[in-house]
Amino acid sequence: MSRVAIIGGGIIGLSSAYYLNKAGFKVSIFDQGDLSDGCSFGNAGMVVPSHVVPLASPGMIAKGIRWMFNRQSPFYVRPRLNGDLLRWGYQFYRNTTQAHVEKSIPILKELSLYSKEMYRQWSRDLPFKFGYEERGLLMLYQQAETEREETETVHLVNKFGVEAHILSLQEIQKMEPDVEVKARGGVFYPGDSQLIPRTLMENLISYLQKNGVEFRTGTVVMDCLSADGKVHAIRTNQGDFETDGLVVAAGSWSGMLAAQLGITLPMQAGKGYSFTISDVEKNTRIPSIFLEARVAVTPMGNDLRFGGTMEIAGVNHSVDMRRVKGIVDAIPNYYPEMKVGMPAVDKVWHGLRPCSPDGLPYIGRLRQYKNVIMATGHSMMGVSLGPGTGKVVAQLMMDESPEISLAGFDPERFG
Repeated sequence: MSRVAIIGGGIIGLSSAYYLNKAGFKVSIFDQGDLSDGCSFGNAGMVVPSHVVPLASPGMIAKGIRWMFNRQSPFYVRPRLNGDLLRWGYQFYRNTTQAHVEKSIPILKELSLYSKEMYRQWSRDLPFKFGYEERGLLMLYQQAETEREETETVHLVNKFGVEAHILSLQEIQKMEPDVEVKARGGVFYPGDSQLIPRTLMENLISYLQKNGVEFRTGTVVMDCLSADGKVHAIRTNQGDFETDGLVVAAGSWSGMLAAQLGITLPMQAGKGYSFTISDVEKNTRIPSIFLEARVAVTPMGNDLRFGGTMEIAGVNHSVDMRRVKGIVDAIPNYYPEMKVGMPAVDKVWHGLRPCSPDGLPYIGRLRQYKNVIMATGHSMMGVSLGPGTGKVVAQLMMDESPEISLAGFDPERFG
């Protein structure tokens, strides 16, 4: 039985382990944390085939410049003299073109729909429930400029076969009879789904352990040992571990691991925040996004989760409550009856999203190392694209042709 080491125990690493384990590999997951938290745990839990326009798109530079001077804005780059950040920013700038968007939409759509189908299978096959529901997604806007942008987006994604409907406030309110909605209008994506991230992660970890996947937590990978074009072992703070194959799914830390292999993998950590209100008396029925504020709202049973912001500030775990206040202040602007106060700092979750400069994940085999597969850089789409990515990883490790195209996801596309 071939041994495969997976670096990273987030949803991408767990999904890869699931399909590799089913294919008969002996799988070990190495993670520097204890797998009790992380970017895959506290996110909005949205499975969004609607999100086919990459972060690097026309207009983002202007918005980013406008936002970055406001610590409560949806997007913030902490100014610092850092070579990696400057190179990442230059590549981001180069990719904010309409040509890049139109090239990216088909491949993101294919991976998104593939991953959604995997979630459907999981909801049928796994011996636990994880709150998977197909309710769609509402995108709410209040400004004429946003309405114009979203109308253009709807026409664009419709052209590529993504179903989307422009709605009036009255139509939105009919879909949300329990909560007053304040908006100029919105867009409804009926093909989107949702789940409860922590429920999925905790149960999937337990399931994999019961099925023979080894977990080595608190283990920092310091180097990869190679010979003859293959990585044969990884060196960690707990010793060396031999392997026949390696999957790098380490999220925001993947760039540093890639550098050990001599690979340039531009990556920045995009910090996001969320908090959850329990036992909401009048809850929303459909997940939503406040477009101007870039705040995601997801009903999870009787609870309601609010999440948002993209803070490019390096790999650090400081919590900036000004960013959280930006989320809180946006809520009554869209749901005026909701009285949500500032959460205590210990009730605020944060995660570091791994962001590539072109808004596309890195998925594929390295040319220099025949047995190393990269699976990272999914930004805010990690949970949404997790199972699909994991299945592709297993197919590559078995030397099979993936069922979907990986064009555009080449991990060595930046040199």
